[in-house]
Amino acid sequence: MMRRRMAMALGALAAAATLTVAVPGSAYAAEGVLVVNGTAYDDPSGCYAVDWFPSSVTNHTDAIAEVHAGPDCSGPVEWLVYPGETYHTETAQSVFIL
Repeated sequence: MMRRRMAMALGALAAAATLTVAVPGSAYAAEGVLVVNGTAYDDPSGCYAVDWFPSSVTNHTDAIAEVHAGPDCSGPVEWLVYPGETYHTETAQSVFIL
């Protein structure tokens, strides 16, 4: 009986260790500030809507921002905004940053 309990405990421990290694850590967010049409997003992550035109995207983060032609970060990438750059557009509808 003791061996069975020990085997089950070791099995559970092995399963937990496997999950710890297999599941990625917390989601990564860019560090810094992304400014879309004057609205600042601290440590941004994900998709942001472009509300009006002409628009501007200023990237003060450590990641590259993708400016998309479609809403909800769909459609082709219109431009890549590297850290420290500003992009002006009259056609983009969303911005993605990870």
